[in-house]
Amino acid sequence: MDREIIETAKKVLQMESDALLNLQQYIDDDFVRCLEVILNSKGRVVVTGIGKSAIIAQKIVATLNSTGTPAIYMHAADAIHGDLGIIQHDDVVICISKSGNTPEISVLIPFLKQSGTPLIALVGNTQSFLASEADYVLNCSVDKEACPNNLAPTCSSTAQLALGDALASCLIELRGFTSNDFARFHPGGILGKRLYLKVADLYKYNDIPSVSPDAEMPRVILEISGKCLGVTAVTVDNKVLGAITDGDLRRMLEKNPEYAHLTAKDVMTPNPKTVNVNALALDALNLMKQKNITNLFVVNDQDEYLGVIHIHDLIREGIF
Repeated sequence: MDREIIETAKKVLQMESDALLNLQQYIDDDFVRCLEVILNSKGRVVVTGIGKSAIIAQKIVATLNSTGTPAIYMHAADAIHGDLGIIQHDDVVICISKSGNTPEISVLIPFLKQSGTPLIALVGNTQSFLASEADYVLNCSVDKEACPNNLAPTCSSTAQLALGDALASCLIELRGFTSNDFARFHPGGILGKRLYLKVADLYKYNDIPSVSPDAEMPRVILEISGKCLGVTAVTVDNKVLGAITDGDLRRMLEKNPEYAHLTAKDVMTPNPKTVNVNALALDALNLMKQKNITNLFVVNDQDEYLGVIHIHDLIREGIF
């Protein structure tokens, strides 16, 4: 029984994968025209559908909004009961339907045509009423659903979703939408933090451990333990010469049980890794991972020592 379940799951994934690959043959001039219409529109993209297509419509709207194309969702059934007012003069409508002949869609289309709003059909049946009435047709036909009964939308809804992603991705390129633009639309959550959170936002909450090269070891130990960062910078004229970590102290004790005669310069690691205060926190994280360290000294453009950013700062923000 377990083997049969595994084979069924693999078959579903294979069928949906094949359906997506098959979509490539339908990317034609109409696809390009759709992009031009959306790109040149002064309004929004109104995406509508019924049933599972309505759920896909909501995801496409979310993707468009997050990547620089203003969009809004309108349920096809609600549209013919008052929500048509959502559509404004300069909007573009994308209507999603597998059959293209559902009653709600058939009632809705004449009203859309009357408004003069450009209508894009993302449809699985190019001979349908929707396809015949649309200004532009995006073909997302599939040969068969992955459902064992060939009924539940599986391959068809996946194809709709993928075609929506193709539209959004092309619009990203055409608009020159950058990672910085993406960050502006995602100020919350991990994605946003990875794209906009800077070292300057984090290090300032930490103490600033620092000793001179001639500092005696008791002074160094107190600085490391007192600042609770597991490290101290060795500085001269506010420039970082070296670093001493709690690990360095343990190794020192193993080699020199009598350490009273040692000073910071005898124990420090010279030329430690630093990060600019204006660097992204994600860049600091990548450098820590690359060098297998847990903290970096923060410096300004003049290489002046400002403080420490610790791996725990990044973990606390959820970007580790």
